[in-house]
Amino acid sequence: MSQCQQYRAYLVGENGVFRSAEAFEAASDASALTFARQFTRHGKVEVWQLGRKIAVLEPEQQHQARFTRQ
Repeated sequence: MSQCQQYRAYLVGENGVFRSAEAFEAASDASALTFARQFTRHGKVEVWQLGRKIAVLEPEQQHQARFTRQ
């Protein structure tokens, strides 16, 4: 079994500024993303492992989010 790594999930506000952060441990990037997905009910979440950005998770409730084209 692999050693757990330190991760942080940052809740991103509408202005792009981090509103809050949650530190947690996970065995892999995949398990970290699974854990962090729970925070998307509050908005967009960035998942980081130290200085490495793992992913940006979009809000769970898309119908409440503004639609943007990328």
